[in-house]
Amino acid sequence: MMFLTVGTLFSFDRLVQAIDQGIADGTIREEIIAQIGEGGYQPRNMEFVAFLEKAAFDEKVKQSSGLISHAGMGSIEMSFQYRKPLLVMPRKKKYREHVNDHQVDTAEKFEQLGHILVAYESDDLPMKLNELKSFIPKPRINQISEVVRYLSEYIQSLK
Repeated sequence: MMFLTVGTLFSFDRLVQAIDQGIADGTIREEIIAQIGEGGYQPRNMEFVAFLEKAAFDEKVKQSSGLISHAGMGSIEMSFQYRKPLLVMPRKKKYREHVNDHQVDTAEKFEQLGHILVAYESDDLPMKLNELKSFIPKPRINQISEVVRYLSEYIQSLK
């Protein structure tokens, strides 16, 4: 089972509808359970809820073989925490899903590092979802000393 989540702040009908349509037309054959927020689109081909309590949400994540989400940092961090492969589709400004394209930039960077898979458009979802089944994300290595160095240099530059 794959778990689709759109986050808690905004709906993401484009992602939910694309996955639902892929299930309907047979290009997506995975069992998908979704937490869709308060969007306007109601899926017809997959189990869904608007919101889950934290414990139930965490349980769905643990039970899943992979995650599908927007490209928010909370979702990316969750995939690291639970060691789950993640497929993201970034929210885009041109679709009025966000105020800018920072999610595209975030997705590109984490994709380059080998941590996640990215579907930049709805048409990419079936192929990328198929890849997710065998995707092994590169582990994230925290580089605290680099962060401290960067912050120290920045603070020194303010003097």
